[in-house]
Amino acid sequence: MQRLDAEAADFAERFDALVNARREADKDVADAVREIIAMVRDEGDIALAELTKRFDQHDLDATGWQVKTAEIDAALDGLPGELRGALELAAERIATYHEKQRPEDRDETDSAGVRLGARWNAVDAAGLYVPGGRAAYPSSVLMNAIPAKVAGVERIVIVTPTPGGEINPLVLAAAKIAGVTEIWRVGGAQAVAALAYGTGKIKPVDVIVGPGNAWVAEAKRQLYGVVGIDMVAGPSEIVVVADGKNDPEWIAADLLSQAEHDPTSQSILFTDDDCFSGTVATAIERQIPELSTAKVARESWQDNGAIITVPSLEAAMPLVDRLAPEHLELAVDDPDSLFAMMRHAGSVFMGRMTPEAVGDYVAGPNHVLPTGRRARFSSGLSVLDFMKRTSFLSLDRAALDTIGPAAVALANAEGLPAHAASVANRLVNAPAASKGE
Repeated sequence: MQRLDAEAADFAERFDALVNARREADKDVADAVREIIAMVRDEGDIALAELTKRFDQHDLDATGWQVKTAEIDAALDGLPGELRGALELAAERIATYHEKQRPEDRDETDSAGVRLGARWNAVDAAGLYVPGGRAAYPSSVLMNAIPAKVAGVERIVIVTPTPGGEINPLVLAAAKIAGVTEIWRVGGAQAVAALAYGTGKIKPVDVIVGPGNAWVAEAKRQLYGVVGIDMVAGPSEIVVVADGKNDPEWIAADLLSQAEHDPTSQSILFTDDDCFSGTVATAIERQIPELSTAKVARESWQDNGAIITVPSLEAAMPLVDRLAPEHLELAVDDPDSLFAMMRHAGSVFMGRMTPEAVGDYVAGPNHVLPTGRRARFSSGLSVLDFMKRTSFLSLDRAALDTIGPAAVALANAEGLPAHAASVANRLVNAPAASKGE
């Protein structure tokens, strides 16, 4: 774990290194993923079966390619009442939040008499990648499937790795609650390729969303253009901005909530209280051994964690913007004043009683968020990731006579005489279309 002081002589250099630290896939992963994609594209189901046997140690023909409806129903029916209620509460809140993201169609006539607007439509099919290796996350099922449902996607497909052919019943139960019944026992880069190209058994989709490991993220990156994607997700991140009034045990747990995800996760604390920074560090060391995820959390905290002392919390905000973190907690009495200074973060958790972890499950906003400083130019998963906009316009003769001559002039200036003629032929007093050279 690094300790940095914003007023130290070497701070700029050390902070630059922290900002630019590379925690994502290397060239070896990219090359291996490229080979897997080519196999699936060229060999379809044969490649999927071979790769599943190699990486997940089971025979798809024996364990079953697709999860049966009866198994999905049984998973939901077998949930303890409290857990089922928690999933249903989460689903309800996620749906309510995302329903307000649905865009409105536009249809209007402007001052020139031109009718113009835009109509939104959902994609026909969406593929959801649900992690199932290091851990299985039913919350990810809800966060990915429900926005697709709200958007109006007709076919929603889940792919998830199933080591040994086994699938976590919580994932199936969450899928049932979200209204998804097409679930395939395939994962990794090969599953992403299957969704993009289709394999015979699995029909292709239009958009692929959902978090995964470095191989999954790299596959999505390479296949963008064949299909749409939500984002290229990397290791989890949290930045906490906190003053000394906080309980250090709370802040320590907040930092560890991301550290326990993966050894490459990053947790950073900014504080203006040097004494508080020490008590948080001590609390982290005390809490790690108590976690079932202690090995992962310790490696993440030691390799990628940082505590940064700043002269004021306001001084921390430009530094936060440079990190553009996936998650940002503002654990202060007046979070709005700091929030007003912030420009780049995937999601912000405001006040002492708003831990990031509540956003992972039941708050409502999506927990699939940009990582690796991508919050500078992208946003979290939303209904819009499953929709596309088609513009339209309609002109009568009066409208064309009003704006058409300008189109002819611009077409001539660009040396495109057929463009010019296409408009000029319809004008009452048509300017001549240039014949070009």
